[in-house]
Amino acid sequence: MPYTPAPQDAGLPPVRINLLSDTQTRPTAGMREAMARADVGDEQIGDDPTTNLLCERVADLLGKEAAVFMPSGTMCNVAATLSHCRPGDEILAHETAHLIAREGGAHAALGGFQVTRLPGADGKFTLDTFRAALHPRTRYEPPQTLVSVEQTANIGGGTIWAKADLDAIAEAAHGNGIVTHMDGARLLNATVATGIAARDIASGWDSVWIDFSKGLGAPIGAVIAGSRQFIDEVWRWKQRLGGSMRQSGVCAAACIYALDHHVDRLADDHANARALARGLSQIEGIEVQQPETNLVFFKPDGSGVAGAKLVAALRQRGVLLAMMDGRIRACTHLDVDATMIEETVGLAREVVRAA
Repeated sequence: MPYTPAPQDAGLPPVRINLLSDTQTRPTAGMREAMARADVGDEQIGDDPTTNLLCERVADLLGKEAAVFMPSGTMCNVAATLSHCRPGDEILAHETAHLIAREGGAHAALGGFQVTRLPGADGKFTLDTFRAALHPRTRYEPPQTLVSVEQTANIGGGTIWAKADLDAIAEAAHGNGIVTHMDGARLLNATVATGIAARDIASGWDSVWIDFSKGLGAPIGAVIAGSRQFIDEVWRWKQRLGGSMRQSGVCAAACIYALDHHVDRLADDHANARALARGLSQIEGIEVQQPETNLVFFKPDGSGVAGAKLVAALRQRGVLLAMMDGRIRACTHLDVDATMIEETVGLAREVVRAA
């Protein structure tokens, strides 16, 4: 699979098996053809028919009134908090949430928001933990305005929030005057794994977005949905942040193609993740978190090979993995097949045996 090497890859063999992230996917031939044929116009004035169609489809998919196309999921999160909150407000989210750990402090830098980190196993916090973090509305403490969840929970291991838990947290939040936001970057992985429709998973959440540049295989883009009033405000921030585009239908066409062709096949990624976890767990000294979707986290601590050294050794053999929070992460996607999974397990076993 094609891979653009980073400077530290100088002198290393080409990457043949790219498990770094599902962001590594490349547009398929059919997707490229759809992009080339896209009917386009000026998105800023609402004149791009392909982008408009994408937004209508995602709003319906998520059960919301309206939606807007964004360049990235990070911009979805940032525009959402800027729309929902005011400077000095408090946001509650899991301590490993993307908006805390992977967005460069944007919510504090641009919005002046305080983010409270909620603990919990596997990237999720409980209803009791959420309730315990609530405080009375007084002039001495920041207004608690927003609670955010990540579906699926990336650093938690690609774990799935149960619908009952999401519903309970949303009900408690609304009962305390708190707005609900779902970072749904891999929401469709959760829908495929559980069989629960996206609109049902997100039913209690005021704003929600899905990413198209991960498992769905598009080169760019995410779509955020919510009430019409909320989306009007998101549009204002999209303009302010420089995310408002022109002939964005070329990119939106890739996302529509992904909705039509790449959703059901996410089940293949989940099956490959399970196969990878099963194979790695059979190597002595490797501890694997059993995957719920397409992310496999593991530690080789008992194998005699440190995590970073195993990643480096596999990179020498053409396999690209990521170190994340002290663990190794492998991410399956449409450019990884069962044969590659089998080869990865065999190479990992070879490295451990050599040690």
